[in-house]
Amino acid sequence: MAVESRFVVIRHGVEAKTFMDKKSADEYDKMLDMADNLAEVFANAPLELSDAINEELSIYLAQHREEVLIALLAKKPAKKVKPAAKRAAKNTAEEPTLSEAS
Repeated sequence: MAVESRFVVIRHGVEAKTFMDKKSADEYDKMLDMADNLAEVFANAPLELSDAINEELSIYLAQHREEVLIALLAKKPAKKVKPAAKRAAKNTAEEPTLSEAS
């Protein structure tokens, strides 16, 4: 008989999603917490959003947290290494120098 551990995220008394590992369940729960906080911010905004739009927008922004933080200048974007430069650096590190070859 096999035994499986499952981690269930429950929100407002309702099972939201089931995960096979704790880390994924915790990340999802944290994302839902962020979405709840964003929904509260939108509820206090001077514009009217339907409940469905408020929920969708809150979840979208929570799922794209890194991009939102960069847009708000709260986080710097990751520096991207160009593939050609990355290969060149790798090749020079792997090739022996003249003193090593002798």
